[in-house]
Amino acid sequence: MLSIYTDEYFMNEAFREAEKAASEGEVPVGAVVVSRQRIIARAHNMTEQLKDVTAHAEMLAITAAANYLNGKYLEECTLYVTLEPCAMCAGALHHAHISAVVYAASDEKRGYSRYGDSLLHPRTTVQKGLMAGRSVQLLQSFFREKRS
Repeated sequence: MLSIYTDEYFMNEAFREAEKAASEGEVPVGAVVVSRQRIIARAHNMTEQLKDVTAHAEMLAITAAANYLNGKYLEECTLYVTLEPCAMCAGALHHAHISAVVYAASDEKRGYSRYGDSLLHPRTTVQKGLMAGRSVQLLQSFFREKRS
């Protein structure tokens, strides 16, 4: 089956979530979970709104996708996220058995790759850097506004 949707399409949907986060005063990170070329979950950071340090876009998307599938494993699912997942999110993705992670910008300070790829499930494939410039620009703009 030929898909009309591309990785860029799904990442753009993640960016729509990131822009929602920014408009709510949250760090602009967005995520979508895709199964069989269909978005089954979407989320953005909500740590400030929920007063919950675990309310990262990835964590909320994992929960929503698991609820949609009525099961805890996200095998044959891909997470598209605008920023490299942190160690906490990578651990959750490991336990969820996510098949693939596609992220835009790397996070040199808090990204899971600082600790090695072993935080993700051994069968999880990773694609880095898709639309990274857009993510960096969104994050820099957000923090510039916060500081002024």
